[in-house]
Amino acid sequence: MKLREIVKLLDAKVCIGEGRLDEDVEHAFASDLMSDVLTLKDTPMLITGLCNVQTIRTCDMATLDIIIIVRNKKVTEDMLELAEDNDMVILSCSYSMFKTCGLLYQAGIQPLF
Repeated sequence: MKLREIVKLLDAKVCIGEGRLDEDVEHAFASDLMSDVLTLKDTPMLITGLCNVQTIRTCDMATLDIIIIVRNKKVTEDMLELAEDNDMVILSCSYSMFKTCGLLYQAGIQPLF
């Protein structure tokens, strides 16, 4: 599924990463526990409600480069700067994590396990 389609499906805002919207995504992981995120490698997309600079740093360490921030959380300038430095995509949507995951799964995005 193209990131552009995900933006439309979730009625999401592209906070950073407009140039990567034609990339395909097949898998996602959802968590607010960054310790769980650190156990992952090469997962393209994280769905989380944790909205701070540590989220970006953790994703960088875990080689995650697409982040969907749920529950209408506001992405800070510090987060955007760090994400830009690491060539990440950040999307923001108003849906709950549960609804976001459900919509993505229904559209064909697969879980890691």
